[in-house]
Amino acid sequence: MSDKSAGTLAGKQPVTPIIAMPKRPAGTLYRGREGMWSWVMHRITGVAIYFFLLVHILDTALVRVSPEAYNAVINQYKTPLMGLGEIGLVAAIGLHALNGLRIILIDFWSVGTKHQKLMFYIVIGLWVVLMVGFVPRQFMHIFGGGE
Repeated sequence: MSDKSAGTLAGKQPVTPIIAMPKRPAGTLYRGREGMWSWVMHRITGVAIYFFLLVHILDTALVRVSPEAYNAVINQYKTPLMGLGEIGLVAAIGLHALNGLRIILIDFWSVGTKHQKLMFYIVIGLWVVLMVGFVPRQFMHIFGGGE
C-alpha cells in the first residue's frame, strides 16, 4: 500500500472553501430587525386574542347551563389578577390592531415597503401612548381610587 490516505495526497491537507455570508438576507421583507419583530408580535398577539375569545365564548355559554356557575366565574374576573390580565388583553388588542393597519399599508400603499421600518416605530409609539392612557386608569380600577 502507498503512503496516500483516503481522500488526500501525502503531505497535503484538503482546502476548505470559505463561504461568505451575505450582508442582508435577500428575498423577503420579514427577515430580521423590525420586520421580523413585527411579524412575531403580530402572531403572538393574534394567538392570545384567539384564546381570550375562546374562553370568553365558553364562560358566556355558562349562563345557559348554570346561572350560578356563570356568576361564580364572573366574580373571579373581578380579582386584581384578572384586572392585570385585562391590561395584557388591551395591550395585545391594541398592538395587533395597529400592526394590522401597518400591514395593510405595506400591502396596498405603493411605497409601503420602503417605509415599513418607520411605520413599525410609529406603531410602537402610538401603542405606548394608548397604553400610557389606559394603564393608570386600570390600576385605579384594580387597586381602588377609581370609580
